[in-house]
Amino acid sequence: MKKARLSIFTLVNLLVLVGYFMVVVFPMIWMAYTSLKSDQEIFLAPFALPDSGHLHWENYQRAWVGANFSQYFLNSVVVSAASLIGTLIIASMAAYALTCFRMRGGNMILMMLISGLMIPLQLALVPLFFQMRGMHLLNSRLGLILVYTAWSLPFAVFILSGFFKTLPSSLYEAAIMDGCSEWRAFWSVMLPLARPGLITVATFTFLGIWNEYFMAFMFMSGAESEAARTLPLGLGNISITSQYRSEWGTAFAGLVLVTVPCMIFCIALQKHMVKGISAGAVKG
Repeated sequence: MKKARLSIFTLVNLLVLVGYFMVVVFPMIWMAYTSLKSDQEIFLAPFALPDSGHLHWENYQRAWVGANFSQYFLNSVVVSAASLIGTLIIASMAAYALTCFRMRGGNMILMMLISGLMIPLQLALVPLFFQMRGMHLLNSRLGLILVYTAWSLPFAVFILSGFFKTLPSSLYEAAIMDGCSEWRAFWSVMLPLARPGLITVATFTFLGIWNEYFMAFMFMSGAESEAARTLPLGLGNISITSQYRSEWGTAFAGLVLVTVPCMIFCIALQKHMVKGISAGAVKG
């Protein structure tokens, strides 16, 4: 009876994994090999493998050069990296000060920061647009970096405050007794201990910023924003650069170019991210 239950449990797990493969993994594989097919092949046999003798690598060339993906890729790297660094620095200092120091109104300030998670983006978009226009930050990478940093702070402070609460105060007290300043104790002692939380925040923040389209579209809608647009906007711009004729091979090649950095980033930090999530769950 025990073996029968075990075999049923194994079968259920196998079915779940197969279903996960079909829902998540197969679309990524399909996207990759579809990017090497011509438009005619995509329409006639959308799920068939491409002809090995006629792989259309020129789709990537058209996306990278013709659709200006080289510039969009650089813009996404700059915007994502600057926003990520700014978010981690500001959120780590804010979470550390609000959770490790006893100050009047500290919990209230923390709750106000975390409450930003409950504000719908669409509700803040109109006043934010006018504010950006008044500061002359529309259609610029700097404006987008500031918006993404502010947008990511509530989630980052929420995660990091939980990690800082679990750190033993004796380590901080020992650092102060050894002659460390508050600044040195934070950077040299407390912040390295919160590395799992920093990696978790960095992963989710990077994925959110790299793939973000709505705010980039709203704040990069001017004709002068061509040199500052990011990759998601570049994908939407493919139909325009191809004179309103849909080039699906080029579009799928662009999707691959957008997806590959996310996969590399997640694979590189997967081990640390899992440790960070599990550590926060156990300690919290």
